[in-house]
Amino acid sequence: MNEYADVLIIGAGPAGMAAALAAAPSGARIVMLDDNPLAGGQIWRDGPQASLPAQARQLRERLQSHGNIRHHNGTRVIANPGPKQLLVEDDENGWLISYDKLILCTGARELLLPFPGWTLPGVTGAGGLQALIKSGLSVRDERVVIAGSGPLLLASAATTTKHGASVLRIAEQASLLSVAGFAAQLPRWPAKWLQSFSLFNRHYRAGTHVLAALGTDRLEGVRLQQQGKIIELACDRLACGFGLIPNIQLGQALGYAIAGQALAVDVWQASSRADHYAAGECTGFGGSELALAEGAIAGHSAVGDLDQARQWWPRRARWQGFAKALNQAFALDPQLKSLARPDTLVCRCEDVPYAALTEHRDWRSAKLASRCGMGACQGRVCGAAAEHLFGWQPSASRPPYSPARIETLMCLDDTPPV
Repeated sequence: MNEYADVLIIGAGPAGMAAALAAAPSGARIVMLDDNPLAGGQIWRDGPQASLPAQARQLRERLQSHGNIRHHNGTRVIANPGPKQLLVEDDENGWLISYDKLILCTGARELLLPFPGWTLPGVTGAGGLQALIKSGLSVRDERVVIAGSGPLLLASAATTTKHGASVLRIAEQASLLSVAGFAAQLPRWPAKWLQSFSLFNRHYRAGTHVLAALGTDRLEGVRLQQQGKIIELACDRLACGFGLIPNIQLGQALGYAIAGQALAVDVWQASSRADHYAAGECTGFGGSELALAEGAIAGHSAVGDLDQARQWWPRRARWQGFAKALNQAFALDPQLKSLARPDTLVCRCEDVPYAALTEHRDWRSAKLASRCGMGACQGRVCGAAAEHLFGWQPSASRPPYSPARIETLMCLDDTPPV
């Protein structure tokens, strides 16, 4: 089966949902793709132990009320065989989608930095632990340490505590001065200020970072540097996340220009490619409020409703201010680059240690010599770590962008010659 969309949206998180709802009144045929079972993205991830906010439920209901919005869940982009055409796959079928306008809302993922013991069972990402709990993982009566940087640590701690675990420490690498400066600005965004009280945790420590996960066959404890002192805590789980990084792989492959680590867009959320837009955290991390505003602007812009798009500019500017304050306060300390030892694995898929990478000048050289980034995750984890550790720019992804069935790849035979 092949399909056509006036507006194709990749990603059904806050930005993707807002884009679809903004474009829908135009009557355009809108198709949304997302690899999750339900709309909401990572921030509003569903599951047997998830508690969705009212806003997420309302947005889902509004999407379902529009007959011109079609949502393919559990669907991945495999290749871009021709201009304005994508090969996609779900659990049952593969097919080609042609489009007139494309909006990328591919979100962000956790930055995971290597440190001794980070591959032990029981060590996860901070957001990863939150997702596992929402999906049904039991953590009742477990001792948990959460470390890294950013407000996600507090959100993860709140979810973990709610489900019966004991959070022993929240280790925030940013200094106390930086965290206090950020907190002092929160009254500019009253909703965030009020939310901060609900997330307060007496075990939160600024100026603290992980040194090593301890254990033989699985995690038994963690070593932290806490405000200049080294301490060890026995624990059952360690959740580490060093902030978020935009998912730009698909945009990069499609020819979008990159600004820093994010997809570059103009005031209309338009990319460097005509008829191609981007919104949400793939253009830079700033929270769900900013993603919703950017998604609405992209959706209105894609259907030519520029007056409506312009009305969202003040809201976007307001939340861009929040994003700027957030990113400045929680910038990563350079000493985190020295956590890995020579034998610490950087690429878990191909068992490549830190020592095997230090003599290389760029990502391509390291891949050719060590197979770093050539395993199952295709560099999504180690590529981001290597970029932070060595300053290497990952090369653009090549199709297939995800593992695919032979039957799906055979759909490429249906592609007309260019």
